This record gives sequence, C-alpha cells and structure tokens, in this order.
Amino acid sequence: MPDVEEEPRGGRLRFGFWPVAVLVVCLVAGLLLATTRQVSHGNELRAADSARLSDLVRRAQTEVDAAASTRDRLAAQVLNLQESAAGTDTRVAEVLGESRGPAEAAGLTALSGPGVVVTLTDAPRDADGRYPAGAAPDDLVVHQQDVQSVLNALWAGGAEAVAMQDQRIVSTSAPRCIGNTLLLHGRTYSPPYVVTALGNPTRLAATLANEPGIRTFKQYAVRYGLGYAQQESDHLSVPAYTGQLHTEFARPVA
Repeated sequence: MPDVEEEPRGGRLRFGFWPVAVLVVCLVAGLLLATTRQVSHGNELRAADSARLSDLVRRAQTEVDAAASTRDRLAAQVLNLQESAAGTDTRVAEVLGESRGPAEAAGLTALSGPGVVVTLTDAPRDADGRYPAGAAPDDLVVHQQDVQSVLNALWAGGAEAVAMQDQRIVSTSAPRCIGNTLLLHGRTYSPPYVVTALGNPTRLAATLANEPGIRTFKQYAVRYGLGYAQQESDHLSVPAYTGQLHTEFARPVA
C-alpha cells in the first residue's frame, strides 16, 4: 500500500505517493521532448519526412527522365544502323518494309492529319483560396474516369491515333490520376490534360457529345468551374510511342 500520513482528528488522510508520481511523469515527458528535439535537430519531424519523400520523388523522376533520354538515343542509333544496312542488303530492306505496317498500327510511328483536341482542367479557387459554395474538394478536380471517358469516346469514334500530353497512347497505356496529377508511362503531369486524336472530326465530335461520362463532366464544369474545351482541326500531329511494348501475342482488329 502507498504510504499515508495521518492528519489531526476531524481531517482526512493525505497520500504522499501522488506528488512523487507527478514529478516522475514530468521528468520522463521532459526527457522525451528533449530527445525528440535532438533527433529532429529542432525541426518538426513530420515536415522533415514529407520533405524527404518529395526529394525522393523528384530524384526518381530525374533518374527516369535520364534513362528515357538514354533509351531514345540508343533507339535512334539502332534505327540508323538498320536504315544503313537496308541500303546494301535487300533482305534487310524487305524486313524493314514488312515491319512498317505493324509498327504504324502499334503506334510506333508519328502521324498527322485532321482530328480533335480535348482539354480538361481543374476548377480554380477564388482569390481567398476557397471552394465554390456547396463544392467538395473532389468536385473540383479532373478524375481518372473523366480522362477515361474522353479516351473511350475517341476510340469509339474511330480515332486512328491518340496522344495525351506529349505521349502516344497505345494498347498498353494506362493513364492514372493520383490526387491532382496524372501518371502516364512513368511520368507525372499536372492539369490541364490535353488529348489529341486523329480521325474524322465530325464523327469524333459526335461520340464525344454522346458519352455519358463527358456529359456529367460538363455539368460539373458549369456548376463548379471545371474546364472542358474541344477544338477541331485539319492539321494535328501525334508523336510515336517510344517506350517498351510488353505484348507477346496480338493481332489487328478487323
């Protein structure tokens, strides 16, 4: 039992244990605070962790960009060697000629022609950084289903080739929205998101207008200020896909 000290008659028992316990707790808390400050060098630990994570992401993106640049340079060297060999070897020339058709269908060659450009943009905040009345944060950003609705409509409209931002969309492409950024082929992008499709502009515009997901997005655009722009043109271009294709077995769709 804890030590007790008896007061005069008519009083009550006073515990001598609690003052000591409070003193011990205060000493332990002070020791923990001092240790935390020393480990964090006087900075807030959560902020330091976030900063380090951001640095890691930026460093990884820089390394990916450098590797992609090296890959593009080597691919250009291989192409030059192939073309050089085709100039002196008829068999090599025949094989290269046979490969151009599938390469175009796979998105490995740049193309140009008429088509449609669709631009999706997040809603802006007001001057004080506040959201529009009645809006939740998710109401004000472009989501993955919005991007997918545009892509689906363009393919359904007979698009011959599609690019998003500065990259070609191929059969293995999987654009993903993470927060308010887009991840495509290992690279991240911020809005606005620009989708370029080559094909019959009238037919593409018709399928865009009939896509339920796009109609919903346009309603949110009117209500909350999201951006949707659509422009037809006779002179558009899309780049060739320069990444790796992991498809092992495939055949053209009739």
